Amino acid sequence: MEGGPLVTVSFASGAGLAIGKTRVRYRGVDIGRLARLHISADGLHVYAELQLDAAAQRAAMCGTKFWVVRPRIDVRDISGLMTAVTGTWIDVDIDRHSIRACHAFTGLDMPPVMTGEEDGARFVLRAASLGSLHAGSPVYFRGAQVGQVLGYSLERNGGNVRIGVFVRKPFDRLVASGTRWWQSSGVEFTLDSAGMRLDSPPSAALLEGGVAFDTSHGNVRAEANANANDFPLAGSRADAMRANYGPPAVVQMRFAQSVRGLSVGAHVEFRGVVLGTVTAVNIDLKPASEHFDMLVTLSLYPSRLGRSYRDALGDGAGAAGKVLLRNLVVQGLRAQVRTGSLLTGQKYIALDVFPHAPPAHVDTDRSPVELPTLSNSLEELQEQLSTIVHRLDQMPINQIGSNLDATLQQSNALFARLDAEVVPAAHSTLESAQRAFRSAKEILDQGSPLQSDVGQALTELRRTLAGLNALSDYLERHPEALIQGKGGDH
Repeated sequence: MEGGPLVTVSFASGAGLAIGKTRVRYRGVDIGRLARLHISADGLHVYAELQLDAAAQRAAMCGTKFWVVRPRIDVRDISGLMTAVTGTWIDVDIDRHSIRACHAFTGLDMPPVMTGEEDGARFVLRAASLGSLHAGSPVYFRGAQVGQVLGYSLERNGGNVRIGVFVRKPFDRLVASGTRWWQSSGVEFTLDSAGMRLDSPPSAALLEGGVAFDTSHGNVRAEANANANDFPLAGSRADAMRANYGPPAVVQMRFAQSVRGLSVGAHVEFRGVVLGTVTAVNIDLKPASEHFDMLVTLSLYPSRLGRSYRDALGDGAGAAGKVLLRNLVVQGLRAQVRTGSLLTGQKYIALDVFPHAPPAHVDTDRSPVELPTLSNSLEELQEQLSTIVHRLDQMPINQIGSNLDATLQQSNALFARLDAEVVPAAHSTLESAQRAFRSAKEILDQGSPLQSDVGQALTELRRTLAGLNALSDYLERHPEALIQGKGGDH
């Protein structure tokens, strides 16, 4: 009558268990012993009957967990080494919230990830693949561990994996309907049009996987999570945060140029702001015209155009959104394939308004909508350079070289003849001219006879001119002297 309850626990194996010796412990304190051990009727389980002490009445509540403590080594820690000294024992985790007593339990193969003393909330995540997650993988919020992965299971149709996670208080109030979850289980190396990026999770997540979450648009606000229990689990932070943009609009673009370097996942930007991603790149052959087009399919998020756009047009699928799109195309809205990184050669789709672009039309009633495109200026320059090179290839360079060589030979012969015939004659003429210049200089020298004679002649000429001036003045005063002659009184 002084003894406590007798409970039966089913284990997969009875290895290390000894009747009368194996103890039952709770928080390191003995609360009972193994009273009996026998195999189930089907031979698949071992039933261990545990005699608990009178003070251990709470250990018989229905939510209690039992497991055998053995030496274990995994990526998280090393446990159970004390059993090498004291022997194997059965550990207990009592559920404080359970109010109903039970006498039959199913033992755990591994120690539970979370004990009953921890307060918090449980959530379910849906993922296409489990990745490297397992029970006990950490849950992070902005790099701080705030919980653990409890376990996982496959859906009946096998489409998704359902993962149970636990977030401790007070961090559980950060989980709301807009919370985004993603796997943080390894180094993420990205090589795209934006360059190279290396994102590394905490060191513990590299070894045992991990899950991270954050609030929408990075706004931290404690909210009740009563209606937030089931979330999708994305493969990366970028994929998880992209879900904040709302449903995507599928758009196609047709390019006549090569799209080498444009891959699935490349950004679609409007003046530097990412509006979406490339989802497919295909070839569209028109047999009638034997013309190839590169057909690129995009997922655009109109909500990224700003709050005013969202408030006025929502996702842009209505009549007002279609009218706005047609007006933007008339104003010059076009798409171009541009090089994002010269180092990697990766390209991206750039949306912009080109006022001088050729006129274009968009059919907004078509699904998916096909936006007009514009060839890249760099691509046009490359084509022009290619045309110039082609024309240079067609020029008779060899013939031109031969003619130029013959012309140079004739010029050399002419120069040799000039040097042999003309140059000596020119030299003789130059000497004669020099002699003539010396003679003229001697004649014009101030001490020469010619110079004196010329000076005297100029003096007599001045005198003559003075006499002529006096005669002219007299005749002007006495014109009758030409008939009567000069009078005596004159």
